[in-house]
Amino acid sequence: MKFIKNLGAVSIAVALSLATPLAAQTVKIALDSAKDLENSGSYVWAHTFSEYLNANGMTAEEFERGALGAEAEKLDQVQQGLLEVSLSDTKAVGQLDGHIIPLTLPYLFPNWAAADRGLNGGMLDKINAGTTTQGVRVIGLAALGSAAGIFNTKKPIHKAADMADLRMRALDENQIGVYKLWGTNGTIVAWDEVPNALQTGIADGYLNPPMVPIMFGHTGFIKYFTNANVGLGSRTVIVSEDWYQGLSADQQKVVMDAAAAATKANRDWLATRSAELDKLREAGIEVTELTPEAWNEFKELSQPLHNMVPLPEGALAAWQAAIKE
Repeated sequence: MKFIKNLGAVSIAVALSLATPLAAQTVKIALDSAKDLENSGSYVWAHTFSEYLNANGMTAEEFERGALGAEAEKLDQVQQGLLEVSLSDTKAVGQLDGHIIPLTLPYLFPNWAAADRGLNGGMLDKINAGTTTQGVRVIGLAALGSAAGIFNTKKPIHKAADMADLRMRALDENQIGVYKLWGTNGTIVAWDEVPNALQTGIADGYLNPPMVPIMFGHTGFIKYFTNANVGLGSRTVIVSEDWYQGLSADQQKVVMDAAAAATKANRDWLATRSAELDKLREAGIEVTELTPEAWNEFKELSQPLHNMVPLPEGALAAWQAAIKE
């Protein structure tokens, strides 16, 4: 019976796909944040992309964060061709191809201009060589805001030693590795569970770009931010490779031109973020600026992670060479 039910579902899906020409299908875009053009860099990217498609003969629709599933579900849907576009977690995409993982490492990229030099200098092609065979094409990376810093609920952080008694929310084992190098501990918490973790003491803080607690309503319990310039916060924009290959050459050009326009809009938005720290202060969060000595301490403590994280052979060196070029 299970086989028959699955066969019936497949038949319906095939019939629907045959009945609806690919060009006429709505391009579903799974968002990762609120529709906030002022504070959400990923939404600036997504909205510019969808507007470009709609203006150039391809119908696009934006779906609220969580409406089409959590991270793993969205990635699975893209791989299966059930979802056309998703703004996804960069580290999750790194499970398909590790060439993208260096973008998540601390103190590797001085700014987004360096990351873009690497992406445009051949690294995006290397990433896609691994992901497209698994049903996923990367078409861009959306900056989330200024460089990530240290948020916490307990106290100002002026130096690495100040973190010793904190337990930080971690996205994965790599981030736990960062905390250990800094002399503190981490615990993996799914993003949707972060508010409860912070309020109950399961976690005392997290690493994120400055606007994150404002965007997600965490200012009631996050009280301190250290502007540590740890690394780039990003969302990776992925599309279904099956869907992309089913487009005409003209439609593929529209998609890639839309991605280029969206990336430009995102980087233009990023250049306006000088007031982010003032917004944190207005929200009641105390902001700490590190001395050059303290910043260098965090950077030096983090360096071993670059060689501890499993990466494809030569990936780190390829990024470093592309950045320089």
